[in-house]
Amino acid sequence: MAAPLPERMRPHSLDGYVGQRHLVGQGCVLRNMIESGNLTSFILWGPPGVGKTTLANIVAKSAGRDFFTLSAVSAGVKEVREVIEKAKSQGLFSRGIAPVLFIDEIHRFSKSQQDALLGAVEDGTVVLIGATTENPSFEVITPLLSRCQVFVLKSLDKEDLNELLIRALSEDSVLKSMKIRVEETEALFRYSSGDARKLLNIIDIIVSAHKSGDEIVLNNALVTASLQENMAIYDKGGEMHYDIISAFIKSVRGSDPNAALYYLARMLKGGEDPLFIARRLCILAAEDVGLANPNALLLANACFQTVHSIGMPEARIPLAETTVYLASSPKSNSAYLAINKALELAGQTQTASVPLYLRNAPTKLMEELGYADGYKYAHDYPGHFADLEFMPEGLSGTRLYDPADNKKEAELSARLSALWPKYYPK
Repeated sequence: MAAPLPERMRPHSLDGYVGQRHLVGQGCVLRNMIESGNLTSFILWGPPGVGKTTLANIVAKSAGRDFFTLSAVSAGVKEVREVIEKAKSQGLFSRGIAPVLFIDEIHRFSKSQQDALLGAVEDGTVVLIGATTENPSFEVITPLLSRCQVFVLKSLDKEDLNELLIRALSEDSVLKSMKIRVEETEALFRYSSGDARKLLNIIDIIVSAHKSGDEIVLNNALVTASLQENMAIYDKGGEMHYDIISAFIKSVRGSDPNAALYYLARMLKGGEDPLFIARRLCILAAEDVGLANPNALLLANACFQTVHSIGMPEARIPLAETTVYLASSPKSNSAYLAINKALELAGQTQTASVPLYLRNAPTKLMEELGYADGYKYAHDYPGHFADLEFMPEGLSGTRLYDPADNKKEAELSARLSALWPKYYPK
């Protein structure tokens, strides 16, 4: 049995690579790096199916380096350290040329896993190539990110997709033996959404539905009919998974319960794990509904527990209920923005001292040094509030939380204005 078309068409050199001309075109930065052999660690950031894994393989092969790979989904700290030890021993037998370590979905690595990589990247034991669909500035720890270049990969345009189609029909041994005539490409390119793997999967689906010797006329009607009849295109472990869940999330965030229910149904029909959907609903409740309706998170958490308890097909009901509730709720991302600002500030002020009066004083020495001296116990004051500076010195007046414009947060804003007029003026 032949391998899937995307695998058969995977290029092994830059000459066969389609797309990303801004990186691998003549005279461009990544091509120059590959051709010179002077590799430095870098991260490939882009949507699914644009050639991140393929490019990493080409880089390693072109540079003549040993190639190690890890999946962030399955590898733990132990596996990371084992691979690094292998890379060290390989380097000793490779004239000191550092092997390439490719990590797919590096955004899924925990901080401890990324920390385990840091030393090997710093001392040149490995050249790290990471691939991610998420913004690395949010998902990759700063020390590791600072030692890597970030290359942004773009979705393939119509010109790229057409080139890929022509190559597949003219170069693939299976497709060359078939009678395929291209009449229209609009639907094929539209459903591909700039994703090379998706384009080739669609062609594979269409071809597999025809008998050997039949003429295949590739047009908009055939593509649409083939995809509607073949739910396998969803591929809960692949690229369509990301498209549908993205549309679902954006529909809930955009307060459209009808579209949200539609994409929910698409996921359930495609065999998506209902617990995965329930987890996304919890995130949506916290990130996008937030303080505009604090009950949303309670319902989302209850939904997760219920889905876990009862399973499918009944789980569709609490999933639908929660989806409609979240989509119909007022929205606020104020807490989400506040914690991101707080994390950024914390990273910049790691050495800022906690005021003495806010510190605990469990020993006599600490008391003598002024620990806890001057602290005001809020409950001893009217309204259970004492005007006290809680920020470290130098950060006084820093405002991280900005109430959003909704009924619930208007109440919070009024209270904060009454308590902290210097920070929240009316």
